Amino acid sequence: MAIRLHAPDVPASLDREYKDLDFAVPKKGAGDTDKLLRDAGYEPHVSFNAMHARERALFFDDHHGRQVDIFIESFRMCHQIPLSGRLNGDELTVPLAELLLTKLQIIELNEKDVRDTVALLLEHEVTDDDAGVNASHIAELCSSDWGLWRTISHNLATLRDRLGGYDVDHDAVAERVTLILERIETAPKSRSWRMRAKVGERKRWYELPEEV
Repeated sequence: MAIRLHAPDVPASLDREYKDLDFAVPKKGAGDTDKLLRDAGYEPHVSFNAMHARERALFFDDHHGRQVDIFIESFRMCHQIPLSGRLNGDELTVPLAELLLTKLQIIELNEKDVRDTVALLLEHEVTDDDAGVNASHIAELCSSDWGLWRTISHNLATLRDRLGGYDVDHDAVAERVTLILERIETAPKSRSWRMRAKVGERKRWYELPEEV
């Protein structure tokens, strides 16, 4: 839904259904969020929430077939995207850079995530601040985490190769993908990044999120 808020006029080839709602909150807001959802009729997934209390929570409104996923302080699935200090940058959603990363951090892009990513890049310029898709921030995160760099770089290249399947301005999206890739590749890499790069793909560089 955040993608749709930022790209309300997507072409038909990028349209899709939405199964759930994801929200991000700071640690100090987790308790208030729990109360808000319970008061609104949502039931917590007790065992899941107990196991992931510091970083994630699930709530369900079975009567209306609704699911809400709460991410606390960071977005953690295949990779961890830090959100601390970034939650007030946009009035409606997390900043565009983080929104893009939540899609690209998936180890195997599925159709809905490709559509969302194309829609976001179709509607927004690549920039060095949060006025657009902040490539500098993406590059900074990738330059300190080899695993994140590996997945994001691979998925951006895959996305560029798959653009022909959608009725959009291919050149515009491809150019923006290339700009982000260039920023990622040219950003100075941290010592921990260089050490992990020596291991490469001999060791798994991503997590396998729990299916819920």
